Amino acid sequence: MTELDPVLLSRMQFGLTALYHFLFVPLTLGLSFILAIMESVYVMTNRPIWREMTRFWGKLFGINFAMGVATGITMEFQFGTNWAYYSHYVGDIFGVPLAIEGLMAFFLESTFVGLFFFGWNRLSKNQHLAVTWLVALGSNLSALWILIANGWMQNPVGAHFNYETLRMEVTSMSAVIFNPVAQAKFVHTVGAGYVVGSVFVLAISSYYLLRNRHVAFAKRSFAVAASFGLAASLCVVVLGDQSGYEASLNQKMKIASIESEWETTAPPASFTVFGIPDAKDQTTRYALRVPWLLGLIATRSLDTPVAGINDLVQEADTRIRDGILAYRALATLHAHPDDALARATLQAHVDNLGYALLLRAAGVDPSTASDSDIERAARSTIPPVGLLFWSFRVMVGLGFLFIAMFAFAFYVSARQSFERHRKFLVLAAFSLPLPWIAAELGWIVAEVGRQPWVIDGVLPTQLGVSSVSGWQVLGSLIGFLLFYSILAVVDIYLMLRYARLGPVTIPIGGASSQHAMHTEGGS
Repeated sequence: MTELDPVLLSRMQFGLTALYHFLFVPLTLGLSFILAIMESVYVMTNRPIWREMTRFWGKLFGINFAMGVATGITMEFQFGTNWAYYSHYVGDIFGVPLAIEGLMAFFLESTFVGLFFFGWNRLSKNQHLAVTWLVALGSNLSALWILIANGWMQNPVGAHFNYETLRMEVTSMSAVIFNPVAQAKFVHTVGAGYVVGSVFVLAISSYYLLRNRHVAFAKRSFAVAASFGLAASLCVVVLGDQSGYEASLNQKMKIASIESEWETTAPPASFTVFGIPDAKDQTTRYALRVPWLLGLIATRSLDTPVAGINDLVQEADTRIRDGILAYRALATLHAHPDDALARATLQAHVDNLGYALLLRAAGVDPSTASDSDIERAARSTIPPVGLLFWSFRVMVGLGFLFIAMFAFAFYVSARQSFERHRKFLVLAAFSLPLPWIAAELGWIVAEVGRQPWVIDGVLPTQLGVSSVSGWQVLGSLIGFLLFYSILAVVDIYLMLRYARLGPVTIPIGGASSQHAMHTEGGS
């Protein structure tokens, strides 16, 4: 029987579940704040229509939240089932923010979500408003701890390698929590979530306006989405720039691959707006470049070069050779724990031990590696250039499209010129899937760009898997595909059903929506 690759299948499974889970996370982040804004207006104005807006969009938020929780749980279990050595090697650091996130999501956040839905007739207006804002805060805090964990995978700070336990251990939890990469990823990711939520509300509101249904409700929802989305989309550009700058400090290969920059050029480097990467000839064909822009973005200066892929491969080659010294010293220490020279050698070269493990990932003993083995290991640090190049550009292009769309939507809402701009309403309605595409592409840039590392510079992905067969992983992968497909059908059905029904016909308790909408009318 043909043996399947458990590493490839484990990566496919985690990638599938992560991409699917990330369909729900941004909408949860975005809708939670939109609900808080709408209910704040209700409390300040006492107009029932704003209460019903909060409850209607809250219904869709609840469906999405439940799906996000269901898909997120399976991801955490995979660290033990498919990535056992990864969990063993870095569990002391990675487990802390993951555990706190679980407390946030399943205790704080879920408790307030329950109060949001069942507290309308049991809490005062101000109390319920506080609950809604706590739902938004809890959702964002939950995302914060996940991104602290992910940020550490991108930039492993506040930890050291213990040669006695053969594990990474925490030296400074504050350094892990305030990791600049994690903080930049957090604000960029939640900003993207706000854009997703805003496009979601804008698209459905546009659909109602085109059908001339729930007009008063739709106009107000449209206005909230347009203003909140415009602010969020502008912030995403600024915060994304900061995230890119942080990557240029510690993940230079990711930046070079995103740009398909094979050779280091004289500073300041140009930014390639369009081109066709050719990895075989190590060039970018038909390149359209903007002078100086990449240098300004990546280095914040005009005289600092942006390293090219080939120079970074040479740097990896040097670090692998240095790491081999640490690997040999580690082997000596396990045979002779009191060897002072081996301990000193390990301490001097331990920062590059992970690079020596690239040889282990390729099935080569670092202690006996040849020059050709080292060269192949160094070249394995190049991620898929074409995928990163195009993913980044489509993501950025969509980001600027959202700015333009929200700006025009804000104009339309301010002028109340919906009838004169029906073509724009059609465009807004059909834009519904676009922010999810942008968010998923951003995830691909962040995670694929880190390869071949599961912990950048510390642990190669190839070494992080569990001791399971490829057939076992394939079985669970097929199970996830079936389970997630069923969830997708259920989610799409529920979302479409309640969106088509609209705010008037959804029975949500208390004073009927029908009565509330009639009371408010078109005011």
